[in-house]
Parts: sequence; structure tokens; C-alpha cells
Amino acid sequence: MNIKSLLLGSAAALIAVSGARAADAVVVAEPEPAEYVKICDVYGAGYFYIPGTETCLRIGGYLRYDIGVGDSGTLDGVNNVPDHLGNGTHDTYYKNMRFALRTYTGQETELGTLKTFTETRFQFGNKSNDYSNQSASSANDWQAVNKAASLNFAWIQLGGLRLGKDETTYDSFIGYAGNVLQDTIIPYGIKDTNLISYYFDAGSGFSGVVSLEEGTDASGISDTIDSYVPHVVGGLKYKGDWGAITGVVAYDSNYEQVAGKVRLDVNVSKQLSLFIMGGYGTDDKFPKGRGQYKPWGGNWAVWGGGTYKFNDKTAFNAQVSADDAKNVALAANIAYTIVPGFTITTEVNYLHDGKFGAADDFRWSKPNKENSVGGILRFQRNF
Repeated sequence: MNIKSLLLGSAAALIAVSGARAADAVVVAEPEPAEYVKICDVYGAGYFYIPGTETCLRIGGYLRYDIGVGDSGTLDGVNNVPDHLGNGTHDTYYKNMRFALRTYTGQETELGTLKTFTETRFQFGNKSNDYSNQSASSANDWQAVNKAASLNFAWIQLGGLRLGKDETTYDSFIGYAGNVLQDTIIPYGIKDTNLISYYFDAGSGFSGVVSLEEGTDASGISDTIDSYVPHVVGGLKYKGDWGAITGVVAYDSNYEQVAGKVRLDVNVSKQLSLFIMGGYGTDDKFPKGRGQYKPWGGNWAVWGGGTYKFNDKTAFNAQVSADDAKNVALAANIAYTIVPGFTITTEVNYLHDGKFGAADDFRWSKPNKENSVGGILRFQRNF
């Protein structure tokens, strides 16, 4: 009996200990508070702190659907090549759908604000014809296809120092032409380049920029540097409540040519703003008369126009441009914002080709008529 009682007591003790240990094993720790995304309002709307860092991030972009018609403008490639039966030329739309994805970051450091910006574009639509090679092999250049993704911006900026893939400061610092969609029928610059630039604010409305640039190969103008000497761009600006006056000058190191532009912006009223921009450049060494910083015909070119806002939703934009090669272009549109972030723009374009029929004259956009008309309908959703 004593042995039996001892065994039963030992078993009961073991069960009790095991039960206690099992109870300890299922004890759940108190949950830690969740770390929610924190809004960052230092750099504007849409930014938030990347968890665990002091870096603010914004993700945005736009969706754009273009419908182009006619022969004038930068979207006219469809109508200048043989049709699928070889019986004539096309008489149809140019369509393009674009998704642009943008990222922005900002962070304050002891050396100033550290920023980055990227934009990548994905597109499906009609290909633009290669005007310099209108042959049988280019007959299908108008087909609708998925186009190659493009990296349009990817730069890092610390304080005033910026480096990476950007649009040349020759265009971005002085400002593009008008608020029309096709403002480059008479071109004012070739945008894409790798660069190292420095922006400085001198106070009292004065600012400036100096940029060392690599150049690019765009639309038959091959101007990527082929030595260790970069293209050089410099600019100065004065800005006030009335508007601004800006000047830029560029040195093309490949061809040792110089070009410059001067621009005047005037805020006539809250509804009306006007601008005029003139450009001049040397061209005696360019193989086709045009280069990275002087892509217009001849030595000089001029662009002018403005914007009139009827109300918060509707604006009228117009631009007229001309160059030394006797090319003249007109563009006008009405932009209507249906709801915030969604805008429809209807535009009409006209081009007079001053050297139509000249076989050795290189043109940025070569129509098949001396006087051509075109248009574009754009739907764009920004987010």
C-alpha cells in the first residue's frame, strides 16, 4: 500500500508540474502598438514618412490618352507613310496611351534638403514615322504597339547641386514655350540629357544655374559628347509679382557652337498671362544646320503666346512661333478640368513649311504639305 500510494503521489505531482509548464507555454505576450504611416507636410501634399526613417516619400503620376489627326504637329507620323496596300498614304488617327509613374523624396540634412525625383513612362500607340528614312522598310512605322519604357527623369539633388538624368537646364530653367500641347512644332531645345548642375538663389528675386551636360541623340540630331569636354549651360533669372525675365546661353562642345534664349513673362491680370521668347545660335559647323541647343531652322527663332483663364476650370492657350528658315507655326487650345485631376484639352495646330520640297533641308517635323493642319484631343488624369 505504501508503495502504491507513493507511485500515485508521484504521478499526480508529475501531472501537476506538466500542466503548469503547459500553461506557461501558451501565455501570449501583450501586442505592441502598430506603427501607422505618418503624414509629412514639409514638401507639400501627398508626402508621408517612410516608416523608421526621416525620409518623406510621394508617389504620383498621370494617365494620358491622345488622339491626333491631320498632318501638323509632333504626332503626325501616321499620315506620312504608305498604307498597308501600298496604294497611297494613311488618312487616320494617331493614338497613344501613356502611364507615367513618378516618385519624389525629401529629407532635411545638415547640408540642405536632399531630394530625388524619377519618372518612368510606359506607352501603347502608333509609332511615329522616321522622317529621315521614308522608304519601304519604314512602311509599318505607324503601327500601334507597346513601346519601350523610357526613363525620363532620375536625379538626386542636395541643396543646389543636382545630378543624374534630367531635362537640359537650357529648357527647364528658362521655361518651355506656351501651355499648348504641341509647343515644339518649331523646336526650342532638345530636352534629354545626363547632367551635373548647380542652382543658386541670390535673393531679391534673382536666381541662376550652371550645368555640365552630356547631350543626347534625338530625331536625327546626334549630339552626345564624344570627348571629356561637356556641353555647358548657364542662366540667370529675375522674378517678381509682375512676371519674370530670364536668359540662358549654351556652348555645344562637339561642334563649338553657341546658342542662347531670352524670355519675358508678364502677369497682365489674374486671368491673363503673356510670354515672348527669342533664340539665336550659330550653325556653320552643324552637318544638318541644327544641334542640341539650336534645333530651329536658321540662326534665329521666336515664340510668343499666353493663357487666359475664364474661370477655375476653363483656360484658353495660344502660341505663335517662327524661325529664320521661314517656318511659321500656330497652336491654340481650350483646356477644361471636368473634376479636380481630370482635364480634357482640344487643340488645333498649323505649320507653314518655309522650305518645303528642299531635299537637303532637315526639319524636326517634316510634313507632306507646304501648309499643313492638325489637331489633338487629350484626356489626362493626374494623381
